[in-house]
Amino acid sequence: MSTEVNLPNHVLIGRYLQHFYDIPTHCPYEMSDQALYRQAQFGFVDDPLMKAFLASGFRRNGNTIYAMACPECDACRSLRVNPLLFKPNRSQKRVLKKCSLVKAVVNTLEFTKEKLDLLDGFFAARFPANENDAASYYGTFFVNGITDTYEVEYRLDGELMGVAVIDVGRHWLNAVYFYFDAQFNDLSPGVFNILFLLDLCLKQDIRHLYLGYSIEGHQPMAYKRAFNPHEIFYGDRWHDE
Repeated sequence: MSTEVNLPNHVLIGRYLQHFYDIPTHCPYEMSDQALYRQAQFGFVDDPLMKAFLASGFRRNGNTIYAMACPECDACRSLRVNPLLFKPNRSQKRVLKKCSLVKAVVNTLEFTKEKLDLLDGFFAARFPANENDAASYYGTFFVNGITDTYEVEYRLDGELMGVAVIDVGRHWLNAVYFYFDAQFNDLSPGVFNILFLLDLCLKQDIRHLYLGYSIEGHQPMAYKRAFNPHEIFYGDRWHDE
């Protein structure tokens, strides 16, 4: 599908909202008893339309574009950072120093045993009660045919430390997922990943880095709010924080 570049975001996505439907499920973040995914499947989404979806608070899962529409909760709020405005704090500067020997390489998305083992280990360490599976995550969540998706591999002394899955457009970068080896916790790999992506955006003249949901009261996502200045999407518009 092709869209016009100069149309406002609400006009671009308004053409497709009739195809969205609601899926009730248990809240994955345990913020309420029930969550509601408002979603639709696409065969292809061009750059202006994907930009409009991201700028309107939507996310991507495989070939699905979705937003949270929970009736009793609005805790899931998209967060984005303008790389030109971002200023690292002291803690983030320390992370850059600690990770000075980490090598980052951007590649096309690719299944490898090394990465699948790392992701399975990440699930076992972070979400032991869930039945997440690395192969299914790659096949149904990461891989897609609707936008350009890449991986960033982070290595220290040749050992795979972490992997970021990212969607990339002309003026936007969508951080889809990041997983890492728990033995490198002291290096703050999640923070380093975002710092690298911000630098990548600057080099590619990308205006917005979308970091997914920031959920107040959900500690695993709290670190995203430390990247300042940033914007939070709620009430149908972006708010400075």
